[in-house]
Order: sequence, then structure tokens, then C-alpha cells
Amino acid sequence: MNRAPTGNPLMSVWQQLFTRRMLICVFIGFSSGLPLYLLFNLVPAWLRTEHVDLKTIGLFALIQFPYTWKFLWSPLLDRYVLPVLGRRRGWMLLTQVGLLAVIASLGGFSPQNDLSIIAWIATLLAFLSATQDIVLDAYRRELLSDTELGLGNAVYVNAYRIAGLVPGSLSLILADFLPWDMVFIVTALFMLPGVAMTLLVTEPHRAAPPKTLREAVVEPFHEFITRQGWNSALLILAFLLFYKLGDSMCTALATPFYLDMGFSKTQIGLIAKNAGLWPAVIGGLLGGLWMVKIGINRALWLFGVVQLVSIFGFAWLASVGHHAEITAVELAQLAIVIGLEALGVGLGTVAFVAFIARTTHPAYTATQFALFTSLMAIPRTFANAATGWLVEAMGWTGFFLLCAVLAVPGMLLLLKVAPWGEMPQNERS
Repeated sequence: MNRAPTGNPLMSVWQQLFTRRMLICVFIGFSSGLPLYLLFNLVPAWLRTEHVDLKTIGLFALIQFPYTWKFLWSPLLDRYVLPVLGRRRGWMLLTQVGLLAVIASLGGFSPQNDLSIIAWIATLLAFLSATQDIVLDAYRRELLSDTELGLGNAVYVNAYRIAGLVPGSLSLILADFLPWDMVFIVTALFMLPGVAMTLLVTEPHRAAPPKTLREAVVEPFHEFITRQGWNSALLILAFLLFYKLGDSMCTALATPFYLDMGFSKTQIGLIAKNAGLWPAVIGGLLGGLWMVKIGINRALWLFGVVQLVSIFGFAWLASVGHHAEITAVELAQLAIVIGLEALGVGLGTVAFVAFIARTTHPAYTATQFALFTSLMAIPRTFANAATGWLVEAMGWTGFFLLCAVLAVPGMLLLLKVAPWGEMPQNERS
């Protein structure tokens, strides 16, 4: 098992940061984030500019159901090995090549005439993306030691968010100058760094694969439930469901919200997306470094509070209303509000993902990680599908205030699943 360097604590952190394993986490995060942000940002913007109504765009969140149900086929990735590259790398290559092809084909259809076809292709994209996440999460968990989980997952989350700069900024800017089919082809080519990473890394061998399909299906759930009993297992599952609920709903219709406020696609690409990206990256990196010292439990508390409070910035921005003419003041307001929210999300996400990684057992990484991240995906799949109706019924301001209220239950569950004063043995120096 890899061990963290000893000696000066500050030097130890920086030595852990600049390693080959952390560089691999960068490529893993980028490959994982690109297709999801494409579904979150580029597809809704594409549909909105083609005059598809908000209710239909909101319903498109349902195409993300593979992220919620991926634990059903994750045992297959634990149990079976493809003929090339090994158990993890073989599945990584297959899903990445599939994603490249599907993304490139998406823009060849018209939202006005082929909406049902687009929905099916986007669902296939979500399925391939969810499957890629299964194997990338397992690879990352097997790559990192327990002491590297906080920092490694912070690097992964940051790269995940940087990937959002492609469909959420570059692709939107290109859409003002190129036809949509070319935009999607250019976006698809950004899957190539992940393909290169898969071909160059080595296969991890931290735990032997299950000997039978039954063992691959049954044992991950049996181990989790019997680890500390049913009550503890249910509390953890509830926490995974609710911790990111308010934040996830808050950003579900972010791009249509910016458009409804009067901002152009280029302004969103240059101002909103960059203002949202870099504070999240800085927050995520600082959060990862800070987690090395304070532990995952305390990070969940501190970062969760920041994440909750920052939602109110969107409510204020919505209360200002639509701008007939965008000036430098409006652009600055947008940048500040989104930057604060992104900082909170960047902090909260790195702690949350590190908690999920810590909760998995090394022998069943793919299936348990898939189960836990599936619960994390439920809000953005099912609750987000109702956001269009909620916005039309409550208005943008009321909707964002509701998101803040829905963020509270996850924080309360921390009292049981991650007490402030408790630090697990494997996090102690």
C-alpha cells in the first residue's frame, strides 16, 4: 500500500500533491466530468436556444437515470475482465471510445424535429458516462492509499470541474460562431486525453476480483450492511441522498436561468462559467489540503455550511430580475454570486467524495462506490426533473430559497454519520 511521506507536515502535503498518482487523478476527473457537464450545461443551452420550453428541458434530467441505477450493473465490472488491458483499464477504454462517438453524433439532430431521438442518444450518453464513472471510481480507490483519499479526491473533483469549462464555456462560445453539429464534434474530441491516460497507466492489483458473479453481487451489500449494523447503514445511505440535494437542485437549470436573466451565451461562457469554475477549483484544492489536517468529518461540517449559505446568492440575483441591457455592473454581480456559490460547492464536494471513498471496502470498490454515488445522483435525476415546474410555479427567487431549505436535512445527519470530534484511525497522523 502507498504511504504518505513523513516529516514536516506542510512538506508532506505538497509531496503528496505532486505525484504520479495525483496526475492520474487529474485525467480521471477530466474524463468523468466532461460528459456529465455536457448533459448539465451544453444540452440545456442547445435546447433553449432552439426554443424548447423549460418544462421539457427540466424533464431531460430524467435521461440521467443511469447515474442513479449504475450499481445494478457495477458487479459486472467487478467480476468480468475484457480481453484487452485488464479489469479496470479495459472497461475504461471501451466506455471512453463510446462516449467520444456518441457525443460527436448528438449535434447531427434537430431539437425541433428529432427531440425523441435526441433523448435516446442522450440516455445512451448518460449510460456510457455512468459506466465510465463506475470503473474510474474503482480505479481511483484502488490507486490511492487511505491517507491520500482526501487530497486525491480533491484533485479529482477539481479536474472534474475543469472539464466543465469545455461544454460550459468553450462550446457555448463556439455555438455563437459554428453550427451545433461542429460544436458537438469539437467537444467530443476532449475525450482523447482520457483515452491516452488509459493506454499509459498500469492496472492496479489492490484486491482480487470476485470469483463468481453471485459473490460480486451479494458480498458488497452484505459487507456494508454487516459492518456496523442496519441502523448505521441506513443513516449513511440517507446522508448520501440528502447532503447535496439543495445544491444539486440549485444548479439544475443554471444555464437557462442565466439566459432568462438576459445574459447572452458568450457572456455566460466568458463570465459565468469562469467565475464559477476557478473559485470551485481553488476551494476544492484548498479544501483537499485542509482535509489532510482536520480530517474528513470536520471538513463535511465546515464546507457544508459554506455550501448551504452560498445558495442565497442565487436567490438575491433572481430577485433583481431580468436585465434588458447588460452592463459591467450586472456582469460583476453575476460573477460574484456564482463565484461564492462555486466556492461552497467546491469545498462541499471534495469532502463528500472523500467520505464516499472512505466508506467503500477495497475488495468491492466498483459496486460499493457505484451504490453510494448512485444515491448521490438521485437528487439531480429525479428531483431536478421537477425543477422546471417549480420555477414556473414559484419563480426563480422562491425556487432558490426552497433549495436552501432542502440543504438542511443533510447537515443534520452529520450528527450521526460524521460527528465533529471523531476522526477515524486511518486519518490520524
